[in-house]
Amino acid sequence: MTTTATPPAVTPHRHTDVRLPSLLRLTGVELRKLVDTRAGLWLLITIGLLAAALVVVQLIWTPDAEQTFANFFLPSMLPIGLLLPVLGILSITSEWSQRTALTTFALVPRRGRVVAAKLAAMVLAALASVLVSLVLAALGTLVAGATGGAGSWRMEWALLLHAVVLQTANVLMGAGFGLLLLNTPLAIVGYLLLPTLWSILGEMIRPLQGPAGWLDTGRTMEPLLTPDVTAEQWGRFGVSLLVWLAVPLVAGLVRTLRREVS
Repeated sequence: MTTTATPPAVTPHRHTDVRLPSLLRLTGVELRKLVDTRAGLWLLITIGLLAAALVVVQLIWTPDAEQTFANFFLPSMLPIGLLLPVLGILSITSEWSQRTALTTFALVPRRGRVVAAKLAAMVLAALASVLVSLVLAALGTLVAGATGGAGSWRMEWALLLHAVVLQTANVLMGAGFGLLLLNTPLAIVGYLLLPTLWSILGEMIRPLQGPAGWLDTGRTMEPLLTPDVTAEQWGRFGVSLLVWLAVPLVAGLVRTLRREVS
């Protein structure tokens, strides 16, 4: 008598869906990355010290009548607007220079989500920089009022909106160059050199003076340092951002999405 063994029934394995981290969580990770590296941390410290130093210089050498909240606020934005985009470049390019892109994109395969989180972190950093300028301006105004300066708190609050637009545009320009070049030295040099070179050529070469009025960010951003900006000035500002922000950002995003990670 023979018996036939019946194999046990095999239950098909069900793959559980892996939930990707939310954009909010990714943005928090990218914000933490800004201070995780020594370069990023010291860059933030340098930005803060330079902005504070400008306020101190104004308290010492600026005439008392000019020691007002608005006059402290606007100059403190200058070093931040110049150096904060470099932090945006480092946020993008460090993934490739430090070979962490393989890990990052393995954990989050959708590269677009990672890039979106980096850009969101940059925008939040820009907003935080405006807050820092406000705090420094408030401290400067308090000291000025206590030491014989004007100490006036009056400021056209349109300047605050313009400051947010300027700092956000600057940091996204840096991120765009970082995405396009994916190399830290090249992106920093490109961001700092190309707009400056265009500005110089626009001043020197007569046929370029007309287009420079629309494409030179030094000219198109300057009206935003005043409370009253005309529709034409907003238009010039928008055209310059189209060239120096939108084009590098879109082209860089396409390159980042298609580049092979090794």
